[in-house]
Amino acid sequence: MRTGLVVAALVAGSALSESRFISVSLEAQELPRILVIATGGTIAGQATGGQLTGEQIVEAVPRLGNVARIQVEEFSRVGSSAIGPDHWVRLSRRITDVLDSDRGLAGVIVMHGTDTMEETAYFLHLTVATDRPVVMVGSMRNSSAVSADGPANLLSAARVIRHPAAGGHGVLVVLNDEIHSARDVRKMDNNRVDTFVSREFGMLGVVDADEVVFRRTGMTRHTRTSELHLLPGTSELPRVPVVADFAGNDASLLRAAFEHGASAIVVQAFGGGRASPAVREAYDEITAEGVPVVLASRVPEGRVMGSARGNESGLAYAGDLSPHKARVLVMLALQTPKTASELQRLLNTH
Repeated sequence: MRTGLVVAALVAGSALSESRFISVSLEAQELPRILVIATGGTIAGQATGGQLTGEQIVEAVPRLGNVARIQVEEFSRVGSSAIGPDHWVRLSRRITDVLDSDRGLAGVIVMHGTDTMEETAYFLHLTVATDRPVVMVGSMRNSSAVSADGPANLLSAARVIRHPAAGGHGVLVVLNDEIHSARDVRKMDNNRVDTFVSREFGMLGVVDADEVVFRRTGMTRHTRTSELHLLPGTSELPRVPVVADFAGNDASLLRAAFEHGASAIVVQAFGGGRASPAVREAYDEITAEGVPVVLASRVPEGRVMGSARGNESGLAYAGDLSPHKARVLVMLALQTPKTASELQRLLNTH
């Protein structure tokens, strides 16, 4: 019997979005169910402008019907350069609500643009308390490109969720047949499909033609073991800017961030967290006023380690977190007041 796609309205939908349930023939009813949340991005983009809906993207990958029963939900339809903390909060709560209310759901795929995928993925990695797989997927080529990579990436994400070892790793990023931890992965190329890499510690596994293979797991706290959940009623996170250091910096931007009411500041410093003289002077003054400063590095690899001054100076060190991921952690941590020492412990363990 030929398999046809049947689209029926999902009974329980989000107040913020429209949901669809995409099913295949009766023979497929025992396949696992996966929720695909569409946020927009290049994976939905078209060369002529505009974006496809999540449902249109899924229907363009008919092989998904051999892997899972797909439920599609529209969360937003924007490029990820327009996604920020308010989206993170709503998306985290939506995923949490769905997983809590539907125990039979195998996992969640979030289709997302690649510009800010790292931040969104790490935020969810810290705030969604589940052992079931949550997978971020995107593409570097739009949906109308000759060799669009979105369909293959989406199929790979569904295959990962089906794997019995996929749970318990926290949020995963799956592109280019590679499985990465949300904590370790970085976007390293502006154009190539192999842009997402975990160079320092390596990817978690691969999606091969015959099977999905996991080879390692992360050791830091995340999802169910994370200490950094969203507090009830939180709708706006503390203001934590990232300020870059550079040769000849007069520290005016760093001082402006403090004067503008920052709850903490992440300094994207040089190698090892070293900073220019004016920036060192400015962050000494800022921390003396009780505002923590986290030193990260513009160098992609190698930990930023503490100094003999320790955290008593009001400084914390990002370790192997990128500046923008350190910012995500600090924003969550500062939902309640934290000393630099408390921030350091969270940076070390998450």
